[in-house]
Amino acid sequence: MVDYDQETVETRIRQSFARQGAMETLGAELSSVSPGVVEIELSYDPKLTQQHGFLHAGVISAALDTACSYAAYTVTTPEVSLLTIEFKVNLMSPGRGERFLFRGEITKPGSNIIVADGRGYALTDGPAKLIASMTSTMMVIRGREGISG
Repeated sequence: MVDYDQETVETRIRQSFARQGAMETLGAELSSVSPGVVEIELSYDPKLTQQHGFLHAGVISAALDTACSYAAYTVTTPEVSLLTIEFKVNLMSPGRGERFLFRGEITKPGSNIIVADGRGYALTDGPAKLIASMTSTMMVIRGREGISG
């Protein structure tokens, strides 16, 4: 883990998230940033569903990948960037809900490879329902032209 200054790290992550065209297209919001944990929320939108009206697996995967990646940014130094090199998604329940929460949490920080686990939840009036999980591996990038945090 790096020395963690909440305000500096959160500002860096929020600025980077704001440049994410994919998350903007989905209407996703960065709702929480803390050491090793990031949460992203998304409202239900019929444009993001598959043929049965459930949140599409690709949308779920993209949001979990993003949450895991930004959780990894909380444990890196400002001059590095990250690229996802692998992930595994388990879809456990249909994506039915009014809102969705995607939480990425660091499992193993590292100087070259970082592993994170993600969980996706459907939010309604009742308790949150686990709809998906992800294990994600990110590669730390240093000094590569055109790739920055």
